[in-house]
Amino acid sequence: MLGTAVILTAAGILFCLMTSLLPGPGAAPKAGAKAGAMAGADVAAPAAPHTGAASPGPTSPAPPPAGSPTAVTPSATAAATTAAAPPAAAQKTPPAASTPAPSAGRIRPDTTYKGVATAYAAADGNGACLFGPSDDLMIAAMNTTDYESSRACGAYVRVRAANGASITVRITNECPLPCAPGQLDLSEKAFAKLAELKVGRLPITWSLVSPGTSDTLSLRYKTGSSAYWCGIQVIDHRNPVAWLEVRTSKGWRKLPRTDYNYFLAADGEGCGGTIRITDIYGEQLTVDGTALLPNVAQPTGVQFAAH
Repeated sequence: MLGTAVILTAAGILFCLMTSLLPGPGAAPKAGAKAGAMAGADVAAPAAPHTGAASPGPTSPAPPPAGSPTAVTPSATAAATTAAAPPAAAQKTPPAASTPAPSAGRIRPDTTYKGVATAYAAADGNGACLFGPSDDLMIAAMNTTDYESSRACGAYVRVRAANGASITVRITNECPLPCAPGQLDLSEKAFAKLAELKVGRLPITWSLVSPGTSDTLSLRYKTGSSAYWCGIQVIDHRNPVAWLEVRTSKGWRKLPRTDYNYFLAADGEGCGGTIRITDIYGEQLTVDGTALLPNVAQPTGVQFAAH
């Protein structure tokens, strides 16, 4: 009996020692939670490419603004912007290259349009394009469809009648409905060179031309323009203007065009700065140093090439 009790006592002590050496009931779950947290961090890391930055983190630079080249480092972007900036007043000549632009609008080079000519009393020659009074009354009003929210303003077109007579007129006005697509409302002076005014309506064809001229184009800021809002107009351009841009701290900014033939910077950004004008052939003229003087036509010394 005594031997049996000693054996049982020894066995109990041995069992207690073994039990105390085993890990506690919460040890395995804690290790598992830590591993899960680490795995979660590894999964979250690939979110960095979503920002477009090369190295994620709160100190990473912001992605380049819209329109900048993609897949370049911020320093490369800055270098590219600096290289693209035109020199100060030195760059007033157009680039050598000149190709047709897809944004020519409804009136395109090397295209003949059919319509009718009518006549109107042009008075002092001013019209919807707001070029102002003119002594040259060889002008016309373009139908609303082909006027295309003033894109036709300043275009020169050659008009031909069935009798063989032809004239060249400049678009300075808009002919609203019921003027039909293709219709030109000529000044009485211009119409009289094709037929007698009593004819009323004359079948014609017409096409865009790029006339010879010794004039250079001018720029004019609209009345009321300031550093906080401005409208810019191009005057005496040989070819139709496709768009106008102003240079800002973020690069070139294309301005929207109104139906009264001004390009607007509604927030004033770029007003009084460098201006770049592009014609429908893709030729660009860059003008620096145009003063922010409302209602003053300022000569630029440059002109689009003839075509």
